[in-house]
Amino acid sequence: MADGAVSEAARVLVAADKFKGSLTAVQVAERVTAGLRRVVPDLEVETLPVADGGDGTVAAAVAAGFTRHEVRVTGPVGEPVTAAFALREGTAVVEMAEASGLQLLPRDGLAPLSATTYGSGELLRAALDAGARTIVFGVGGSATTDGGAGMLAALGARFLDADGAPVGPGGGGLKQLATADLSGLDPRFAEVELVLASDVDNPLTGPKGAPAVYGPQKGASPDDVADLDAALAHYASVLAASGVPDAAELAESPGAGAAGGIGYGALVGLGASFRPGIDVMLDVLGFAPALARATLVITGEGSLDEQTLHGKAPAGVAAAAREAGVETVAVCGRLALPPEALGRAGIRRAYALAELEPDPARSMAEAGPLLERAAENLARDFLR
Repeated sequence: MADGAVSEAARVLVAADKFKGSLTAVQVAERVTAGLRRVVPDLEVETLPVADGGDGTVAAAVAAGFTRHEVRVTGPVGEPVTAAFALREGTAVVEMAEASGLQLLPRDGLAPLSATTYGSGELLRAALDAGARTIVFGVGGSATTDGGAGMLAALGARFLDADGAPVGPGGGGLKQLATADLSGLDPRFAEVELVLASDVDNPLTGPKGAPAVYGPQKGASPDDVADLDAALAHYASVLAASGVPDAAELAESPGAGAAGGIGYGALVGLGASFRPGIDVMLDVLGFAPALARATLVITGEGSLDEQTLHGKAPAGVAAAAREAGVETVAVCGRLALPPEALGRAGIRRAYALAELEPDPARSMAEAGPLLERAAENLARDFLR
């Protein structure tokens, strides 16, 4: 055994996120398992695809035994889209990207000022209608910067301009906001536990706020960023002036800036509590009992980089495994962390597809077979 110290009765837990743009988390688990068993044919492998609250979160829940439910909702630019949530025994996993994600925008362009979270509110209501008593609300990958106003409007809130008409969609419409009324919000939220699951802890506005940090990736120009920041600050001030409890304070709280400020909408309007997405999802997916059965954990994602260390799935998996005394190794498409950074995160070693195929386009196109080869190398080092 070259690297690891895993016993002959090894039991491997594959708990990896997706390789964005090439493999889903389920496919990653399948390819890793295939590669491992080429080297150790009778190896015990348990797979638990994971996610951190962003896109792929519903798929991870379904892979863990939740039931998939589909519903037609309003997409980010107003067109109808089919979105899914997952449900098991009264717990729903709702992924806002399913209704309001970047991937739902038309090919002819982004909509930084007008994209709306209205469909995310419709998706939350569908989960309530299906009997959810606890909702894990995964936020990330959004096309929107509307502070969650669209979501709240779908759930019964009213946002009006000086003439008493509803403001336009998106963060751009909030510039015209004169009055806000949250009294019509769905009363069921008072009786439901809503957990805001996110891997970002940005405030709503300012240099680290939603428009400044995430607006550009949604197509916002520097002028758009300034307009959106001012609009969201105005939105929070109108909510405070309308008597919404803690509206100003919650705009500064961690997670308020998540997914274009939908975090703020969930905190200020729906009584959500904020938790790091991977921590929530590991609880929901049943990671602890699976970890208790494992002697080695394999985690990973498309790119292991500085972002990984700040709340992404592999870091959360490795931290939980280290606390349980179980060694963790990783697979990835691209590795941009030195060994010492991996070690601090609790990852013994990482196997990157880029080591096998340095051309990024070919590496992504051939990610499945390459991942099987990487898993073979891992098995030779840690399992044989």
